[in-house]
Amino acid sequence: QVQLVESGGGLVQAGGSLRLSCAASGRTFSSYAMGWFRQALGKEREFVAAIRWSVGTTYYADSVKGRFTISRDDAENTVYLQMNSLKPEDTAVYYCAADPVFRPSAWHGGRMDYWGKGTLVTVSS
Repeated sequence: QVQLVESGGGLVQAGGSLRLSCAASGRTFSSYAMGWFRQALGKEREFVAAIRWSVGTTYYADSVKGRFTISRDDAENTVYLQMNSLKPEDTAVYYCAADPVFRPSAWHGGRMDYWGKGTLVTVSS
């Protein structure tokens, strides 16, 4: 059974940084796509970033490109999202997700097979 547990959320001032972690267990994730999504209050869940675990190729939403970095640690089975130059509009619940099938076309519809419970990021102005 796949389990994804996010941590690292919190309150930060605009311009600050946070690093989110997603501890993954229950599978061998070497062939998986791992992603970060977010959902702001009253809005739909949106794609933030993804990484293809096997080769480390990364993908980003235009809104976070150049500010956020997704990475993975094979030994720790953990995926990270380093968030720099945070803006108030980055405020949202951030979710870690995993998919055994590499299908980028599904990401913008918020479709991955497994999801964590989320961690709240609040950016104050």
